Amino acid sequence: MEKQPIIFFDGYCGLCNGFVDFVMARDHKKTFRYATLQGITAARLLSKEDVENLNSVVVFVHQQTFKKSRAVLQVFLDLGGPWKLLSCFGFLPTPMLDFFYDIVATNRYRWFGKREVCRLPTKEERELFLD
Repeated sequence: MEKQPIIFFDGYCGLCNGFVDFVMARDHKKTFRYATLQGITAARLLSKEDVENLNSVVVFVHQQTFKKSRAVLQVFLDLGGPWKLLSCFGFLPTPMLDFFYDIVATNRYRWFGKREVCRLPTKEERELFLD
């Protein structure tokens, strides 16, 4: 059983990698672990649909899976500090939040770029990445 929240992300996506960088820079307690949706850990813990659908960040915490806007809100909640305040948007209906999430997800490669290879963690980051 995984004890720490895992953020699964599209390793080729510039926005997704930027989100991981954003979280790592603020996660002073090293709460999160990271894995690409293209990796072994994702294949082991997530559904086939989650792994094949690269249009969503997925957060796996306490045997529960959060996707799209709910995943992002869960990250802010678990990040704590002032970032926890952003989770207050959780009162909004998921379809409304996901509508905006989907607009960004559909255009993310065009707006933020696509890498040729999946993100490789630096030497300092390796302990936080699962595969």
